[in-house]
Amino acid sequence: MGVNGDRVDQPGTVVRVLVVDDETPAREELAFLLRDDPRVAEVHTAASSGQALRVLAESAVDVVFCDIKMPGLDGVELARVLSRFAERPQVVFVTAYDDRAVDAFELQAVDYVMKPVRADRLAEAVRRVITSGSGDGPPDDDETIPVELAGVIRFVRRSQIRFVEAHGDYARLHTAGESHLLRSTLAELEERWADIGFVRIHRSTLVALAHIDEVHVTDGRYSVRVGAVELAVSRRHARELRDRLVRA
Repeated sequence: MGVNGDRVDQPGTVVRVLVVDDETPAREELAFLLRDDPRVAEVHTAASSGQALRVLAESAVDVVFCDIKMPGLDGVELARVLSRFAERPQVVFVTAYDDRAVDAFELQAVDYVMKPVRADRLAEAVRRVITSGSGDGPPDDDETIPVELAGVIRFVRRSQIRFVEAHGDYARLHTAGESHLLRSTLAELEERWADIGFVRIHRSTLVALAHIDEVHVTDGRYSVRVGAVELAVSRRHARELRDRLVRA
């Protein structure tokens, strides 16, 4: 079963997990919480990246919950090694530091969980792993964007974003039930997402065509409804919106 691998047989379980952390209390606590999750079938543990690679050579693992700051090969470097695997396990970083979120984003980590780990936050990470690996989630080329909410780094899929509002040097991303500030200008996002269904409808608003539910025209002025929100369309951008909707 690999280094300290334990089998937990429960009906309906779906993921096999490897926990990698050089600190024994943190490693054991995380393993304990994961074993308590009915969606987790196996939990292996390793005290270093070297041990982790030996576990992976011997056992099938769906996701690696990995600390970042470890002696020798650190968690980010381990994730880079895993990215070259033919059958690559998903990665969730579990760390006390928030300064490596960009690295996690570039390595397509499923989640970035801050220590001390709460059971509900870990359960959300497991849900993300299952959704990401089920084939029911967004396509593989769907961009993942790291954002901060209440001191926690979270990952938002581009396909979840309904519209974006300008906030100076920032942009506010609106999903179905939340909004997040991103250190990027609206112009930068417009250029980056122009070919994948986002269109400027106002100097301060970018909207995803896929999330437009209705288009209203009143006295020659356009607006669009996105969920429960109605957004004004400026005269300058109305023609481009009409053209994009026709092509879509």
